[in-house]
Amino acid sequence: MAQSSEPAYIDIVRRKQAQLESGIPAEWRLPAHLVPGGMLSLADSITNAKQYQRANVMDIPRNSGLLTPKELEITENFDIRRLLSQMAEGRSSAEEVVRGFSKRAAIAHQVTRCLTEPLFESALQRGKALDEHLQRTGKPVGPLHGLPVSVKDCFRVKGVDASIGLTALAFKPSTLNAPLVNLLLSLGAVIIAKTNVSQAMGAPDSCNHLFGRTLNPLNRKLTAGGSSGGEGALIAMRGAMVGFGTDFGGSIRVPAMCNNIYGFKPSAGRIPFGGLESGRLPGQDRISMQAVAGPLARSVADLGAVMKEIVPRAALFSGDCIPSRWERESPLLPEIRSKEFTVGVLRTDGLVTPLPPIARVMDEVAESLRRAPGVQVVEVPTPPALKKCQGLAGRLMGVDGGGTTLDILDSTMEPLIPWLERRMTRREALSLEQLAQLQHQRTVVEQELLAMWTIDGDYTNRIDAIIAPLAPHPVPEIDRYNSIGYTSSFVLLDYPAGTIPVRHVRESDLESGRDMNSPILGSWDRVNRELWDEKTVDRRVYLDSPLSVQVVTPKQHDHELFLAMEIIDRAVRTYQEAMG
Repeated sequence: MAQSSEPAYIDIVRRKQAQLESGIPAEWRLPAHLVPGGMLSLADSITNAKQYQRANVMDIPRNSGLLTPKELEITENFDIRRLLSQMAEGRSSAEEVVRGFSKRAAIAHQVTRCLTEPLFESALQRGKALDEHLQRTGKPVGPLHGLPVSVKDCFRVKGVDASIGLTALAFKPSTLNAPLVNLLLSLGAVIIAKTNVSQAMGAPDSCNHLFGRTLNPLNRKLTAGGSSGGEGALIAMRGAMVGFGTDFGGSIRVPAMCNNIYGFKPSAGRIPFGGLESGRLPGQDRISMQAVAGPLARSVADLGAVMKEIVPRAALFSGDCIPSRWERESPLLPEIRSKEFTVGVLRTDGLVTPLPPIARVMDEVAESLRRAPGVQVVEVPTPPALKKCQGLAGRLMGVDGGGTTLDILDSTMEPLIPWLERRMTRREALSLEQLAQLQHQRTVVEQELLAMWTIDGDYTNRIDAIIAPLAPHPVPEIDRYNSIGYTSSFVLLDYPAGTIPVRHVRESDLESGRDMNSPILGSWDRVNRELWDEKTVDRRVYLDSPLSVQVVTPKQHDHELFLAMEIIDRAVRTYQEAMG
């Protein structure tokens, strides 16, 4: 009997897609005329990205007719604190809240491919059990009682896969929950779905052969970001109240930027990270660069609402967390600190020059802060040590030479996705001496960059937070994301960092700085300018796409990051209202 020449991964994809399809209830399926073109072909979503037309699908859940008026109210009209009050006071049941968000998540998936594991049936059962507990005891299960939550596919949930887009890891359900999952459940949250990632979480575009490509709900020609792109798309479409991603090179902040939402990358040790599937050597993060877990949400307040409950309890659930409080850290030398909140403006990393729309939005945010009462704004010159961070981060990300991931791919003859195909090759793993040398260089850079948090080198005159670009370009087209140095550098340094949406790209942004005449700084900078050069891109693709800024605070100053994001977000909204 002749053997099939078909690669093994193809049959796995067929079976996994059938399983995923069966997880969407028939009564929650969209009518065909509401499903945009290109959604039916999984292979084309990966290899034929140019098929996608510019389309915004954000209104499809509201216009689909699948959500009742009460479900629309539940999913659209509340922030986290108000929704929790609705359930605690009995005005909405946990079961109907979970049903509304599960239904909306199912709709979001049908137009973006954002889900990997729908958990709707178990979520509804949990919602019902939470209601029974509240009715029986008069008390909620925990401070997040009934809150609909989604998690990135890498977080293990007992009974379902954590395949991270690798066919070889499909149909191998987890036997235990990740510590973060257990913590969320203890708080009363309801996990309604797991979300899509890039292949092995290795790219800034969420695309893999097992689940296809997650599409940006704001503009299907642009990337949804990665590797937590499924979370970005789902939260943007209100398919959950908060989602949890991971960040190794920017994988929380980049999808937040691409989908016009807020993201929070904490310092290591604040949120449980263990118990994940990474497709890498177990323990590799401990010798290379420490990835972290963090939330994506639709407001700073919602980020704070979940961080407040998670951070003080994290060390009880995970050995990789430190005992912490969610409140302002003791300020350094309080008797000589300025009463004003000081924000530094870091305009470039010195390696890749931001394109004109990015430079322009940085100017606007700086001006909004200058107008805010009680805020001092200072310019931060690019420290020479910052230029070393991107290269260091890149080398530490690949300490194993990529062999572990490539071996997993080879086991089912699965090819690399387009973005990785041009960048990932098998190399020798670093020796102990090479790794020690890199970590020494990292230590030197960390020490040198302490001066970045001072004004004119005066250690008694401190900068509270820094605003910087998230990327040197606007949200790019699919598979054209260029430099992750603006985000990976702060993982290397273990600085907490967050994403704040500012506004959308306007016609006038496409005209500003039509020609970039400054010297090209290197290969990354050259590729970045191709995203602005009218010979290589139609700039109008960026029109109406979101522009965001990154907020950064010193290591372990996570609550200060939250406070800084509140101040900066408020200043930005006030400035925009004043400008009309």
